[in-house]
Amino acid sequence: MVTPTPKKRKTTAIIDESRMDQIKAFVQGAVYCYCNVADQGSKFSARDLFGAYDSLWSATPLKALHQWHTDNDADDPAGMAGKDLGWILLDVLDSDVRQFRKSKEVVNVYEWLPSEGVGV
Repeated sequence: MVTPTPKKRKTTAIIDESRMDQIKAFVQGAVYCYCNVADQGSKFSARDLFGAYDSLWSATPLKALHQWHTDNDADDPAGMAGKDLGWILLDVLDSDVRQFRKSKEVVNVYEWLPSEGVGV
């Protein structure tokens, strides 16, 4: 669950439901891994989980986002795929049983909030 209640939107990439489910499962796995190693209260963004050293998406379900933007002649396929991934991350976090607080910095940043009885 994300607070404050987030404004959501759809991705610009048109991805079939089955592939989107795979992408969301992959994103959720990354969030679970992060929460296993991070302290509650630490902050993260889509860029932290999937950018920089983790930006090689070729062998992951995330490749479909980049491929869609490439196939549709986007000026910046990587940038557009990254924005879509940010919206997907928000959706995944909002569906999670744990609580996250969203804040705006250069990009949206999420803080994992402590809550009773909800572990990793």
